[in-house]
Amino acid sequence: MTDTRPGARGRPRGFDADQALDRAVEVFWRQGYEGASLGDLTAAMGINKPSLYAAYGNKRELFDRALARYAETDMAYAGAALARPTAHEVAETFLRDNARALTMPGRPAGCFSIQSGLSCSPENAGVSATLARARRAGELAMRERFERAVRDGDLGPGEDPADLARYVMTVSEGLAVHAAAGTPLHELERTVDLALRAWPSRTE
Repeated sequence: MTDTRPGARGRPRGFDADQALDRAVEVFWRQGYEGASLGDLTAAMGINKPSLYAAYGNKRELFDRALARYAETDMAYAGAALARPTAHEVAETFLRDNARALTMPGRPAGCFSIQSGLSCSPENAGVSATLARARRAGELAMRERFERAVRDGDLGPGEDPADLARYVMTVSEGLAVHAAAGTPLHELERTVDLALRAWPSRTE
């Protein structure tokens, strides 16, 4: 049967869109948006430029798809952390799983949402803005989870959910910078231990 879906024409036989997208994620992650040329992307994805345009659109559209793919796969632990029963467990699970994800063997060190947008020129400022919005969305989701913890009595009424969410994300982003510079997992875990010592005690 002929594949008549939009973008199907020009795709190589055996084309796996998700697998190719995973390879694009790695290129953007390692080289940044501006550092990743179309040649780099097509070589890693195993397709030619017409196939890339047909399947994903232009480079920016491919990047947006790669960011969504990264959130779906590499950042899946964030959703699991938010489902933990207490605010402390949310913070601890998120930070520990984050440290492991940042140093995952076979994947670039650090965080895609930080590394891929470093040093964007003014003409690509939209890329940095998109990544900042994605990080902000994660922070807002955590804030909402901590607001629920206050309502449930898991956090004291004097605790500020916005401050706590910003604290967790700031630690996470710091871990990402150090992981990209080569800091090993066991050292990142020690930093998480220190960060959790500042977490407010659970109310009785």
